[in-house]
Amino acid sequence: MKSQRNQFWTLALPGIWVLFGTLAAVSDTVAQEWLSPSEHRPSRDFLLRGQESEFGEGNRFEYHLETDRDSFTPSTRTVDQGRWIVESAYSFIDNRSVKETHSFPEVLLRFGATERLEIRLGANYEVGGEGASVSGNSGAEHLESAELERESQLLYGAKLRLSEQADWMPESSLIVQGHTPTSGPDPATALTLAYVFGWELPNEWKLDSAIRFGADKEGDDRFEAWAPSIVLRKSIGERWNVHAEYFGSFSQNRADNASRHFFSPGVHYLVTSNLELGVRVGWGLNEKTSDFFTNAGVGWRF
Repeated sequence: MKSQRNQFWTLALPGIWVLFGTLAAVSDTVAQEWLSPSEHRPSRDFLLRGQESEFGEGNRFEYHLETDRDSFTPSTRTVDQGRWIVESAYSFIDNRSVKETHSFPEVLLRFGATERLEIRLGANYEVGGEGASVSGNSGAEHLESAELERESQLLYGAKLRLSEQADWMPESSLIVQGHTPTSGPDPATALTLAYVFGWELPNEWKLDSAIRFGADKEGDDRFEAWAPSIVLRKSIGERWNVHAEYFGSFSQNRADNASRHFFSPGVHYLVTSNLELGVRVGWGLNEKTSDFFTNAGVGWRF
């Protein structure tokens, strides 16, 4: 098994450092300029489609898509009204004391129902020794990395944008999601809530943070799980973004409570303003976590 893992890392590591992050910060001066009316300025809709106008190309990646899968911390923004984002990924998790976990396709379909509300529908399949606790769209039980052999599940919910950034008031959103197993050891539906907030900083830096809460049961054992995270992102040119992130999970009122801590760098590349490719890697920081994980995926807006 170890030789297979070494072979996997040998093949995967060269591509792992083509990593991802998200978000290009827009300065107050640029923001004010775009909010001022002018018939000699390309529209925001034009920029969203990443096309060139008769007035010049400008920054075609200023309004690039922002996926929730590019880090454990989701984006603070919702999908634009009437548009779709589909994102998908594969995770490999090298567990310490049980066999490795494979998680795919981690697909999430997001639709902008209004200016502030998006509808979410997804699905995933996992096989291995533990749940995919490194995936931001996993269920409440996976915040605590429950044991499993194989499991599939449906995800459904909504994301509501609560506030825009104004000085020190952050941009923020609330995510409500249900997770219903369609196969696996426990058929119980779990509910998770997530509050995400962040600030655009000078020089194209961005600081985002989130807190997730989930209630679930394992047999007759009912418990709650918390998952805080914080990520610092940096744009490099128009197409590249990098990030560094901490995230963890903590159980409460469980027969065997545990805490887990991870560090994860990542990178993503914008093929166009509507298509991104990204990879992130991570390491467990205590004995309760996996040794190593890698996640690679794609996001497409249409």
